[in-house]
Amino acid sequence: MLTEVSPGNGNTSITLPLAPARPAWWARLLARIPLRALYGFAGLLGWLAFRAFPYRQHVVRENLIRAFPDFDEARLRAVMRGYYLGFAQMLVEVIKSVTLPAQEIRRRVRIVNLEAPRALLAQGQSVLLVAAHQCNWEWMLLALSLELGYPLDAAYKPLVDNWAEREMKKVRTRFGSRLVPAKDLLADIIKRRDVVRAVAMVADQEPTTSEHKYWTRFLNRDTAFYLGAEELARVTRLPVFFIAMRRTARGYYEMHFEPLASAAQPLPAGALTERYARRVEEQIRSAPSDWPWSHKRWKLKRSLYQNRGRSEA
Repeated sequence: MLTEVSPGNGNTSITLPLAPARPAWWARLLARIPLRALYGFAGLLGWLAFRAFPYRQHVVRENLIRAFPDFDEARLRAVMRGYYLGFAQMLVEVIKSVTLPAQEIRRRVRIVNLEAPRALLAQGQSVLLVAAHQCNWEWMLLALSLELGYPLDAAYKPLVDNWAEREMKKVRTRFGSRLVPAKDLLADIIKRRDVVRAVAMVADQEPTTSEHKYWTRFLNRDTAFYLGAEELARVTRLPVFFIAMRRTARGYYEMHFEPLASAAQPLPAGALTERYARRVEEQIRSAPSDWPWSHKRWKLKRSLYQNRGRSEA
């Protein structure tokens, strides 16, 4: 069953699914467990990953030591403990997303200042939203889908496992967002240029060796960043906002929109990516337990012949 959704400004409407496909039966069954009980399981899971069966603890420890050389052992272990617990809580929150009502998402994820991007959308101007893997980025997408009031396209990398890909797409699109493979995003924006919409992407992953990348100093290490958001903004002239997310309590978050670049603001090559990197770093330093330290973020190594602060093809 389909429904027509208008952007609210007289432009072309788009067709969105009214009743998306249902997730697997066992996911629906787990999602019916009260969130309080799921958090109890998350506490156990986080303890096991930190104490009993350490999950990539050497990776987490090394990454934190490099990022925060001033941390003593007590502070380091406190952040590690908080990371494992927070990540386990996010996992059960994603499970609960299968059945969590819209009003509960709205209650748990507070959007502080959506007025700025929404004002541009009301004027017929599409916007680009960039975020990081901070806190619960899955609930970020669901909350934005509910509150934006305009079509929302989210760039993503399809999962390798076909079953996992199918099930995650059902959850992520349950409130009307549309997923677009990152490699197809520019072509999709050009093809559907008459649709006023927000395009969202989480851009703090490590780029592969075959993709354009930008090198900068990040968390005390030479780090490669995707140039995807910058290239999209340059070609499409979309204004760019950073979505900052912070945890206010267990299961409660706050989203804040910060302008990174206007549509009329020409920037030198790499400038937008540098602004993004600095804002992500600031967010991580303010709440270090809420970023995925177990991910091997620094597998790529910068050549001695590459200058810092330069893009690379």
